[in-house]
Amino acid sequence: MSLSIRNQLPGTVLSVTPGEVMATVRVRLDGGQTLTAAITLEAVRDLGIDTGSAVRALVKATEVSLATGPVAGLSIRNQLPGTVTGVSTGGAMAGVKVAVAGAELTSAITREAVADLGLGAGSDVVALIKSTEVSLAVA
Repeated sequence: MSLSIRNQLPGTVLSVTPGEVMATVRVRLDGGQTLTAAITLEAVRDLGIDTGSAVRALVKATEVSLATGPVAGLSIRNQLPGTVTGVSTGGAMAGVKVAVAGAELTSAITREAVADLGLGAGSDVVALIKSTEVSLAVA
């Protein structure tokens, strides 16, 4: 199956914490960073996700925000440090490629945000991803 989601990060499940309807799943990415996904318990069961499961974290580019450094006092659980490897700008939007440990992320943000943050190849950034915007796939 081919997907339009560019951000596909391989990893291994560290833990599954079930709630009444949702579960939080902590994933150690192949590059060593940790990512949290909030998915339904039904999905956990249907996909057979458990500690040690090999998964792929999927995140749409429009759900990856960028900051120029770590952000404290924020509910967003996933903050992945990285380096900008390229910026492609259009009329209103830009695609920013970010190298994170062991993977590359694409962030779709406004051209104005790229300018305001002074982003270019070599810029240090932190990719911010809400746990509810991370989907998981199994092989």
